[in-house]
Amino acid sequence: MAKAIMVQGTTSNAGKSLLTAALCRIFKQDGYTVAPFKSQNMALNSFITADGLEMGRAQVMQAEAAGIEPNVRMNPILLKPTNDTGSQVIVNGEVWGNMSAVEYYRRKLELIPHIKKAYDELAAQHDIIVLEGAGSPAEINLKENDIVNMGMAKLAKAPVLLCGDIDRGGVFAALAGTLLLLDDDERAMVKGTIINKFRGDKEILRPGLKMLEDITYTPVLGVVPYMHLDIDDEDSLSDRFLRSNVAGEVEIAVIRLPRISNATDFNALEYIPGVSLRYVTTVAQLGKPDLILLPGTKNTMEDLLWLRQNGLEAEIKKHAASGGAVFGICGGYQMLGEELHDPHSVEYGGSMAGIGLLPVTTVFELQKARTRASGTVNRVGGILGDLSGAAFEGYEIHMGRTVPSEGKTYSALNTVTTVGGTTVELTDGACCGNIYGSYMHGFFDSEEVAKAVVSSLYKAKGLDYSKVTAVDLAGYKQKQYDLLADGVRKAFDMKQIYEILDRGI
Repeated sequence: MAKAIMVQGTTSNAGKSLLTAALCRIFKQDGYTVAPFKSQNMALNSFITADGLEMGRAQVMQAEAAGIEPNVRMNPILLKPTNDTGSQVIVNGEVWGNMSAVEYYRRKLELIPHIKKAYDELAAQHDIIVLEGAGSPAEINLKENDIVNMGMAKLAKAPVLLCGDIDRGGVFAALAGTLLLLDDDERAMVKGTIINKFRGDKEILRPGLKMLEDITYTPVLGVVPYMHLDIDDEDSLSDRFLRSNVAGEVEIAVIRLPRISNATDFNALEYIPGVSLRYVTTVAQLGKPDLILLPGTKNTMEDLLWLRQNGLEAEIKKHAASGGAVFGICGGYQMLGEELHDPHSVEYGGSMAGIGLLPVTTVFELQKARTRASGTVNRVGGILGDLSGAAFEGYEIHMGRTVPSEGKTYSALNTVTTVGGTTVELTDGACCGNIYGSYMHGFFDSEEVAKAVVSSLYKAKGLDYSKVTAVDLAGYKQKQYDLLADGVRKAFDMKQIYEILDRGI
């Protein structure tokens, strides 16, 4: 059975996900087989595993850092918010149902056997499991029946490292206050604290570290510097959304929908030299981009209403009418169609006109499509014509079925050649002039696709497109994981970490 260690935080965005990934990478570098585990994740960024099951992308990132294939057992419970008070609950990669927060809280105990089974199966196959908590363990109104912080640590018999974010300020109070609010048996499980995201001279911090240890009777195991890395993480998405890229030769605007999902779909474009990629929420921010991207969303119809009410829909139509390119992925693809119907109230209920730029209609169904796929782009016209013949790999996660509108025809964007490893010949998406849509998340991760998109935009502006180079995304990520591990290894007392791991609780 695997040894276990758990990273918890004083708040959300304290850096738990990245510290968990760092430990996964360090243990892998040291010759161990290691897997990440988070019993319950709340996120709109999800991923489809090789066996067609859905899990949170944070654990996918950690699995990549550990050098193993993502497996749904690493994240047995995924909550995908559908509104301010409810979520779609996914258990072991499959939809359990849509629930209000109150109903989910009432039924949480039913999930413990699923969590324990997933954890035990992982632990039987690896030397070390690095667990991640959620939010804070000191949410005193939620501690009863906890399944993700101290409750999970007890279930896994995992010693806990508690991290705090000094970049936000108040880190000493956050760490000491969190420990104060834990029960005695829980406090005994916390074997050390970590100061995360530190900028400056550690010597200035040293007196505070000593005082914190004296107050909490808990050693400080490391001060992790603020590292400028580019690693997919749920909490880091907010930083990406707020980033103001300098003007580039080619400008791409991503509409930041209120319920945006799988925003990592566009990272590969952002890495190409000469490209300025911005996330926008208002007409004023939109400007005059060369390409508008409409991302996925957990609620297509409600986000389309938002788009309509704040004036962005009208601007997208103006952009298209003037010959500008628009590309929608998943929910964004559905929005670009003529009609949306939700007869079972899967998302919003009723029917609604789409943006009307593609001659397609979407009907939301009770069954979710979940699959990994690969294929090639068909021969397409318009600004993005260089996409023709490009190979891609991706995955689908959606509740809708999109078909030609009555009496209309269109050209499919892609030919899908494999689904879940099985050879097929299916079509995906649609294209009409300069308007393109696809269900394939991860479409732009293909080096060939990303280069073709940007080259096309350069060509349309009369610029020299021969210099466009795309990034090997997989190789780029691996370098970032190594940099993360190097920084954390230097900051941690790894001898103590291994002693904690060996002793357990």
